[in-house]
Amino acid sequence: MLKIAVLASGGGTNLQAIIDSMERGEITNARIDVVVSNNPQAHALERAAKAGIETVCISPKSYAERAEFNAALTDFLVKRGVDLIVLAGYMVVVPESLIKAFRNRIINIHPSLIPSFCGKGYYGLHVHEAALRRGVKISGATVHFVDEGTDTGPIIMQKAVEVMPGDTPELLQRRIMEQAEWKIMPAVIDLIAHDRVRVKDGHVYISEELSK
Repeated sequence: MLKIAVLASGGGTNLQAIIDSMERGEITNARIDVVVSNNPQAHALERAAKAGIETVCISPKSYAERAEFNAALTDFLVKRGVDLIVLAGYMVVVPESLIKAFRNRIINIHPSLIPSFCGKGYYGLHVHEAALRRGVKISGATVHFVDEGTDTGPIIMQKAVEVMPGDTPELLQRRIMEQAEWKIMPAVIDLIAHDRVRVKDGHVYISEELSK
């Protein structure tokens, strides 16, 4: 069974989508082992506790040097023995030590169709503000593996969402969450749980049949 750590900093809506998908049987052969946050006030921790999931707060503010925090986070997740790390609104730069320890085992969801509106500075409502400024007709969400760059890792799955006349960043954000993020993140986790995802030469390949 796939052992998952979810890292979150805020409200935990994507975490809730994963929990709900597991309860509905849409994600099988996987369980959330722990939810880690840098923010002790994160609502994601409350969502996890309500679901009976262990929670841990590991904050950069608790360490004199950033390197100490990076080492603590990496050491905790390595010793925990998790198989997959899911970034669900995690607003901390992921340490290179963690990426190296979990190569192609860390996934993130970005609220646009990468490579559009991604990279440094594109997070939260900033993504949707940029999309509306540009006047795009289609936006969406992307689940990708995490590498040393910003939103540059291999793309696993994308889903397009229509931009509607009169959209505000908040309206577009909510539609993308409901129509894309909360659907493709659980779908990807289920694929990984059944060993159907492979990375070769920077590209993701998904097998058609479940592994025996």
